[in-house]
Amino acid sequence: MAIKRRVRIFYQGAVQGVGFRPHLYRLAKVYHLTGWVNNDPAGVTVEVEGEKKNLELFFQESISRPPVLARIKKVSKTELPKAGFKHFVIRKSSRSDVVSTQVSADAATCPDCRRELFDRNDRRYRYPFINCTNCGPRFTIIERIPYDRPFTTMKIFKMCPNCQAEYDDPANRRFHAQPNACPVCGPKLSLLDRQGKKIPGDPFSTAIKFLQKGKTISVKSIGGFQLACDALNEKAVAELRRRKLREDKPFALMAPDLRAIKKFATVSRAEQEMLLSPERPIVLLRRKRNARVAESVAPLQKNLGFMLPYTPLHHLLLRESRMLLVMTSGNLSDEPIAFEDREAMRRLQNIADFFLTHNRPIFSRCDDSVMRVFESKPYPLRRARGYVPRPLELVFPEKRGLLAVGAHLKNTFALAKAGQLIVSHHIGDLENLETLRAFEQGIEHFKSIFEIDPEMVVHDLHPDYLSTRYALQLKIPRLAVQHHHAHAASVMAEHGLSQKVLGVSLDGTGYGTDGHIWGGEFLAADYFGFERKAHLKYIPMPGGEKAVRESWRMALAWLDRIYGKDLWKLELHFLRKIDHARAKLALAASAKGINAPLTSSMGRLFDAVSAILGVRLFANYEGQPAIELEMSADESEAGAYRFDYGEEDAKIIIDPEPVLRSVVEDLLKKQSPGKISARFHNAVCRMVSEVCVRVRDETGLNDITLSGGVFQNWWILSQVKKLLEKARFRVFTHRLVPANDGGISLGQAAIGLRRMKDVLGSSHARS
Repeated sequence: MAIKRRVRIFYQGAVQGVGFRPHLYRLAKVYHLTGWVNNDPAGVTVEVEGEKKNLELFFQESISRPPVLARIKKVSKTELPKAGFKHFVIRKSSRSDVVSTQVSADAATCPDCRRELFDRNDRRYRYPFINCTNCGPRFTIIERIPYDRPFTTMKIFKMCPNCQAEYDDPANRRFHAQPNACPVCGPKLSLLDRQGKKIPGDPFSTAIKFLQKGKTISVKSIGGFQLACDALNEKAVAELRRRKLREDKPFALMAPDLRAIKKFATVSRAEQEMLLSPERPIVLLRRKRNARVAESVAPLQKNLGFMLPYTPLHHLLLRESRMLLVMTSGNLSDEPIAFEDREAMRRLQNIADFFLTHNRPIFSRCDDSVMRVFESKPYPLRRARGYVPRPLELVFPEKRGLLAVGAHLKNTFALAKAGQLIVSHHIGDLENLETLRAFEQGIEHFKSIFEIDPEMVVHDLHPDYLSTRYALQLKIPRLAVQHHHAHAASVMAEHGLSQKVLGVSLDGTGYGTDGHIWGGEFLAADYFGFERKAHLKYIPMPGGEKAVRESWRMALAWLDRIYGKDLWKLELHFLRKIDHARAKLALAASAKGINAPLTSSMGRLFDAVSAILGVRLFANYEGQPAIELEMSADESEAGAYRFDYGEEDAKIIIDPEPVLRSVVEDLLKKQSPGKISARFHNAVCRMVSEVCVRVRDETGLNDITLSGGVFQNWWILSQVKKLLEKARFRVFTHRLVPANDGGISLGQAAIGLRRMKDVLGSSHARS
């Protein structure tokens, strides 16, 4: 007779709300084991008793074939004395004082639910809220943990006997699926007009008819309201732009299936996998030349942002209409996405013609994620739905609670505890009251559901950022971290680097330790500090913040430095398009140091070249001049201009004056703007490589991190990495958070966790 043994196994990671307990229950039945399993705030614990061989098979299969949405981060196994269990049972969730478990992210409708959705014989046929343990809302409906129905917004819907039976059956796909519902007992869909009056008839069929007539529909999705219209109807898309106050920034598109996407864009295998993943992000794809979407979808762009349906509601809308839809965030430009019903009716009343909505509340707003594929791997542009609040796969030695409040633009915040780090969803630019409220509410919610009470806060050096002001009002110790140091540290943290690196941080704006605006930085950095080894030559920003929105100002600043008063004799088209009196006044004020802060920003250099070439003189959204300059570049051009290098205070000073002279000369010679743009891009790439080689010769540093918004420019990212690798550098790029300011909170948190003992002392450190 075989000897029975008993083991306790503890699983940590994304193991709650993903069908992990029924997964273990079924395995226990297969291998004739007895015992119990339960959720607790730290993960999932199972005790199993049986024959040694079966215990080992149970253990191996539990981690090798987990549920689709589960992500096991850590497993521990302990031998115990036999207990004489008679059966295997699933116990109720327990509570404790320590919370480190992962709250699941929202997941796209799984294949099983999609099949039932369109099965005429299924009781959930065409039910727009179908879900199971493998899919559906998670993060956006959780009010607190543990993730049980009474602690979600689904608590207002009492399950019917059929749904309750599924929920209670460990062998069922819907066992403990907290949003479980059906047409009898679950949420209901409605189509409303702008005044909130219900439109009679089938909501889907009627909404589709309105879309086909060129109307805009606001669709209540998992994380908030979206705005949809016919992407092939130029009049409809242009009208949506006008109402939304979004002049040029590209709209996201939703297609019924991959075949539809491939009519408009090229799709690699890695891009296809990302489009079909449970996260279902918007994926930026190369636009086909004959892609006949409405011109207003993505003006002057070579790429289109596509996503596939990720909720049952989307699947029904897209499958039954067979339309290609604009599917953009439900907000006015620069505001956070609307997620509460009354708020949406108020804020979107003058944008949407109708509202396709429902009565399942959203607790946490969460916008769509935006991704690209770089070297066959993910490269985030906006990290939100589908990924958040999944902790990053990083482990820190410091166990105390910490809050990092992030940057001013593209804000995210981060919370850390017990060695885990959770970066929030995309909040947005902290430039209005709505976004500030979303930021503050988001922090409080994350602190609540993860039960984190920060002992320290980390913030940006800039004293006037709203995130900094928020940090300064907290009654806990704080640490200020320089913006570009945080960029470098974010990449270091992603790749587990502890040694000193050469951080190449190129972006538009970051407050420097000398009080100037940085943005073209080469830093010898680790988590404890940095030394500025090289930077772009300082130039005044005529008009201060106006120079960010009016790129012609940066063009004038550089041309004035190079040509003086002779700049007005240059036969440049852009000079004829600006008000000379206003321009001369701006230069005169700049010469006297009035409202003209100094900047070393690479982003502002891109703005200057964009304006000189006549590509973009005024920015309607952040980064637009640089984005359109990249789009204008002739990809067949291999030529490059050259920067000059000087030295000041033991730092390499990168001088772009020769580059700008060459830009002007080629333009006067009637060279095409596309070729000039390409030569400028190539010049920047070669400059980065040359400066890195010079710094390596001095310091011996051979590990490079690439971060900052400039590295969302595909030309710059790919060519810089190739040149650096050719020069035998080890090059590290982002994979988990965006290169833009959406990744700043990670860098701040990583630095804060390493320096926490210095700030707080080690006497109360907890392991």
